[in-house]
Amino acid sequence: MSAPDTGSNELPEDARERGLVMMDRVYGPGYHKLVPPEAESFPSAEETVKQLFGQIWSRPGLPLRDRRLVVMGATAMLGRADLLETQVRGALLSGDLNADELREIVLQLHYYVGWPNATAIMSAVEKVIREG
Repeated sequence: MSAPDTGSNELPEDARERGLVMMDRVYGPGYHKLVPPEAESFPSAEETVKQLFGQIWSRPGLPLRDRRLVVMGATAMLGRADLLETQVRGALLSGDLNADELREIVLQLHYYVGWPNATAIMSAVEKVIREG
């Protein structure tokens, strides 16, 4: 698999290639390398690349930052601090959010997703911030 070009705003026509580019934009440079070369034989991995990243994350209707905030809220509601670490890391790498903004999000989430869920999210946020 060739490394996608994330330097320009142009996206490839091919859904798979576009998905790989978007993965790097959302989660940070080189993230697409985590997709195994044999992903085409794993339908859920392949469709995640082509549909979720190639079709949804790449849509022009919302900026990546807004899409990320939606995903962070949904993930927090599920109490999935492990999954939120990926979003937080991507937000910091892309410059979508900084440490202070992430902490502010955690405070907001405490009142909407419940204290236990938001406390788990806070731990994930602080872990990623410390990793810097």
